Amino acid sequence: MADPRRVEFGDFLRSRREKLTPKTVGLPAGRRRRTAGLRREEVAQLAGIGVDWYIRLEQGRTVSPSVTTIDALARALRLSKTEHAHLKALARDGARTAFVPEIVPSPIRRMVASLQQPAYVTGRRWDVLAWNEAAEDIFGFGKLPEQDRNTLLLVLTNKQTRKFYGAGWADVAKSMVAMFRATHDVWAGDPAFAELLARLRQGSPEFVKWWEAHEIRSTSSGLKIMHHPTKGLLRFEHTSFQANDDPALKLVIYTPV
Repeated sequence: MADPRRVEFGDFLRSRREKLTPKTVGLPAGRRRRTAGLRREEVAQLAGIGVDWYIRLEQGRTVSPSVTTIDALARALRLSKTEHAHLKALARDGARTAFVPEIVPSPIRRMVASLQQPAYVTGRRWDVLAWNEAAEDIFGFGKLPEQDRNTLLLVLTNKQTRKFYGAGWADVAKSMVAMFRATHDVWAGDPAFAELLARLRQGSPEFVKWWEAHEIRSTSSGLKIMHHPTKGLLRFEHTSFQANDDPALKLVIYTPV
């Protein structure tokens, strides 16, 4: 069986190739095209690699491109800095152990509990692992079954949360999908990530469409506007931090605006 990460590597190349036009990269349009985007041979030409080699990469074959090849592909496909880093991550070899839910150290739990602002900690799979009273007051994590305490499931498949974000829901959800895609692809094929992906596909038609677009985005701070059923209109700046104890843990803090 093909390595799932290699399959994601190939799918990502294809998705970026299909977004470009000959004019964008300075190539003549040439003969009529039956599909959108650049042809495989054009990408190979721009990257300075063999067509057969590029085809093997896009097909997800078990081949190991060098750093030089990755950099050349990134230039040819006009990848952003975040997309370039994602391509490098997918190309790395090495065995990977199965996903195991993270454990939040007691000092971090106590620190989160002491904060006045809503705050919570998530893991690689975006599961909510710890939170404070202010976050509970708004998001109600403690009222959910443990298997549903996941920010992706909450935003994409929970009807109440969708109302929570109002007209801004699509922007919030689409951005989350692009950020999660960067993590998922590195863990492609892992049962825990496959289970989450299946639930998202089943629970959200919009997720399916956005997922196929294969957009990649890095985690960033920003403004969130929420329409709470009892508290009314809420405005927060949200910021996230990685924990030194375990870089897989992410602390998210919501500061009222």
